[in-house]
Amino acid sequence: MKEFLDQYRRELYGAVDAIDPEEFQKAVDLIAQAYREDRQIFVMGNGGSAATANHFVCNFGKNAVQDPAKRRFRMLSLSDNVERITAYGNDVSFEEIFRQQLVNLMNPGDLLISISASGNSPDLVRPCQYARERGARQIAMAGFDGGKIREFAQAGLVIPLSSYEWIEDGHMILCHMIVCYFKSHQELLG
Repeated sequence: MKEFLDQYRRELYGAVDAIDPEEFQKAVDLIAQAYREDRQIFVMGNGGSAATANHFVCNFGKNAVQDPAKRRFRMLSLSDNVERITAYGNDVSFEEIFRQQLVNLMNPGDLLISISASGNSPDLVRPCQYARERGARQIAMAGFDGGKIREFAQAGLVIPLSSYEWIEDGHMILCHMIVCYFKSHQELLG
């Protein structure tokens, strides 16, 4: 048992240690820019990454702005409405469940955050392409080598592992790191 726990810790800690500080800074800068420009931030993911997207939106929206007199971030998870997702999946196609939501909501200059272990799911790649066409900025949180979604992003936070569980753990840590960074760096909000 100890050997398993030690290996799990080593893999996960090693992945967290491998987070590129320059890419983390780029992600923070993109989020801060979206706030200062009063842009909408969209977050999306499938499966466990959908749960991470929803959790991130909850934590960030509640905790990132500490001054009660300041407005909060305009942040929305595209993964949180099962009725909308299944309607688009059934009536259009599963590959369109997130892109179709962006067609209704995205404006140039908005920010899209994609969370995916593989980075290659068609329902995530299509909205990344759409966001590029609309002139939105993008952050990719992925595993493996970043996958296709990384190609669209101005900032890539890649957990360089091949285990979906470890990658998802790493993404949750990244999301908490971003929240904590903003909590302790309120000057980024202007």
